Amino acid sequence: MHLGATIRLLRVDAGLSLRDLARRIGVSSAYLSRVENGLDAAPTPERLSAIARELDVPPTLLMDVANRLSPFVAHYLEQVPGASMLFLEMARRGLSGPQLARVREFLDAEFPVRAVSGNEAPVPALAPLLAPERMVLRLTCTALEDALDVAAGRLVGACPGVSAPRLVAELKRREAEASSMVGNGVAVPHSFVEHAAPVAAVVTLAKPLQVETPDRLPLRMLVVLVGGERGRAHLVRLAHVARLASHGLAERLADEEQPHHLLARLTELEALR
Repeated sequence: MHLGATIRLLRVDAGLSLRDLARRIGVSSAYLSRVENGLDAAPTPERLSAIARELDVPPTLLMDVANRLSPFVAHYLEQVPGASMLFLEMARRGLSGPQLARVREFLDAEFPVRAVSGNEAPVPALAPLLAPERMVLRLTCTALEDALDVAAGRLVGACPGVSAPRLVAELKRREAEASSMVGNGVAVPHSFVEHAAPVAAVVTLAKPLQVETPDRLPLRMLVVLVGGERGRAHLVRLAHVARLASHGLAERLADEEQPHHLLARLTELEALR
């Protein structure tokens, strides 16, 4: 997974220059540029937490994208060594996604999470933003622009007062600012429409597109987001999709042929995050 592409995507949408973010987290612009371009290893958990703080997203999202162990988890394992044995038992039993979801349901019922705030607030799910009519599965196309055209046609019904050509133009304009490719075969094109409620469309590709991606893997799936407000909720949503991509979103969903099957599998995947 290409963490740097996600950091750059969030940085641009947060309105921060490379120099601004580097200064805020106490590193050089050259170092941050190398991270964003995948030329340096993923930052330490502590530095990832600092980046997340400046981007106003939960640190755990960036930790997941980077496949880094959260300092919170590491500290917990130090304080409660028996917890590692529980993780080992789950791995030994090979618990599936639905089985892990049942474990989480038990934990939520028996040991509810204490109130959280700030960057650790719950992450809104992607599935509720989707609808079957906004899912285009196994699309055959030869260019990213074709997929954006199709997605805009499905989204425009949820964006009153906005034409499909305008929505396409907004998606392409944002794509020109910074690529929405987050790696693992996934892209997150997005745009803003004044007063529009957040909505999403999914486009999966019958044949992966050989376009420029941060990890050189072909594009298999687009999650297209439209919303009326910039800010934290939007950034968290982008980071959440990047996290899903790092956990095999395209591999799990790109071959689905029925919208309700795709939605069910997405809901299952999100239940584990």
